[in-house]
Amino acid sequence: MTSTETSLSGIPDVPSAAAGDRRRWFALAIVMTAAFMDLVDVTIVNIAIPSIRQDAGASVSQIQWITAGYALAFAAGLITGGRLGDIHGRKRLFLVGIGGFTLASALCGFAANPEMLVAARILQGGMAAMMVPQVLSIVHATFPAHERGKVFGLFGAVVGLGAVSGPLLGALLTEWNLFGLEWRPIFLINLPVGIMGLVLGSRFITESRAPRALKLDLVGVAMVVLGLLMLLYPLTRGEELDWPVWGYVSMAGAPLVFAALVAYERRKAARDGSPLVELSLFRVKSFAAGIAVQTVFGVGLGIFFLVWTLYMQTGLGWSPLRAGLTGVPFSLAVSTAAGLSVQKLVPRFGRGVLQAGALLMAVGVLLYLWEAERYGMGISSWQMALPLVVMGVGMGLIVAPLTDAVLSEVPREHAGSASGLINTVQQMGNALGLGLVSVVFFGVIGDHLRPEQVGPAFVDAFQHALGWVAAVMGVIFLLMFALPRRPAQHVEAAAELPAVGEKEPELVS
Repeated sequence: MTSTETSLSGIPDVPSAAAGDRRRWFALAIVMTAAFMDLVDVTIVNIAIPSIRQDAGASVSQIQWITAGYALAFAAGLITGGRLGDIHGRKRLFLVGIGGFTLASALCGFAANPEMLVAARILQGGMAAMMVPQVLSIVHATFPAHERGKVFGLFGAVVGLGAVSGPLLGALLTEWNLFGLEWRPIFLINLPVGIMGLVLGSRFITESRAPRALKLDLVGVAMVVLGLLMLLYPLTRGEELDWPVWGYVSMAGAPLVFAALVAYERRKAARDGSPLVELSLFRVKSFAAGIAVQTVFGVGLGIFFLVWTLYMQTGLGWSPLRAGLTGVPFSLAVSTAAGLSVQKLVPRFGRGVLQAGALLMAVGVLLYLWEAERYGMGISSWQMALPLVVMGVGMGLIVAPLTDAVLSEVPREHAGSASGLINTVQQMGNALGLGLVSVVFFGVIGDHLRPEQVGPAFVDAFQHALGWVAAVMGVIFLLMFALPRRPAQHVEAAAELPAVGEKEPELVS
């Protein structure tokens, strides 16, 4: 029996301090790498769309589903993936997810036609929904409270780096045309990373699950999937289909499905204590407020990143590589600020760090708006650097502390469900933001533009959309007043021993 295996008495043996430290930090590196792989994969495809359309002969609708299919499968499966981790073990679900994600990436890379690529992307999104919720819940169950601040700081840095490095990596792989494979390396690059994560994860990640037996709520799963599809499918296809009436009916019906879900989950919790969505989490003020902030934040990011890409490549006529390189200052600023925010700033200033981040993002957006108006079509990459750095610092001050605040008071047995909800509402926010792009961006662009009118029209639409993003940041600033002044682990970091009757996560071999 190794030092991490469970003894016959059912009480986990306590590993030596050095071995324990080494194993959990190895485990952290593995799950962070998986999170980075997912974040990159969300954005890497957009930059290669022209190459996919030309080489694979994909239609406009198929191109849309190559990107939207992943997002829909990802959002619809996140809560289920989190709960399955609570039930069957977070390590086990993480390994299933990363293995399936790697297989789906291979299928994408070797897709014989657009239909196969769409199907593989949907599978890839579903596997990501198994893998991603386990990242935060493994961290939550593995690291004591006083170390989680540092860990979430690292997580925020990974989020910032992954968010912007995807387009840059996609641009490089597409322009290099490795082995004459055109766009395919953007998917095949996941294979060595995924295989390494699968092998090392099976060795270094310690298994954990909810301390009491839970069952998968299949009715809850069906209602979540139905509600999300009713909301996200019309948003994804609305612009292409000219916003049909059935789309509005579907979106209006989605809140009714979610209301029915809440009523059902309340009865389910009272009956057998195994609901899919743990409604008691919303009685935790920090969790409820953080979920609201996370949703609105996702809306703002969904709007900005899409219109920013369209602005640079279609409006200004820049190459994918130049557009990707322009985002490097933003990526570095997010990573740096995220690392500092939780470790240095939040313990001292608490909630004010997040609110400063929202204000800085708003200032950066307004500065970007001023420069876009002043320089018009002649704006350069270096002139964008200042507003991007200001926005990046602001985002970095939000992403890591926000995750910290949302999960800080969540019972460990519900870590998987909570992290699934966090990721789901972020995806929903992003989808809502993407839907709003048709209003705040495409809504101000004329239908029949001459070629020489396209660039100026996209530049004007970008400026209009930036005003909306700044307004969203203002709403986030106000919502943050509902967050606790300081996350619980910074207030109670010294109280590491569990209280009488408190259950630790079950650790198994």
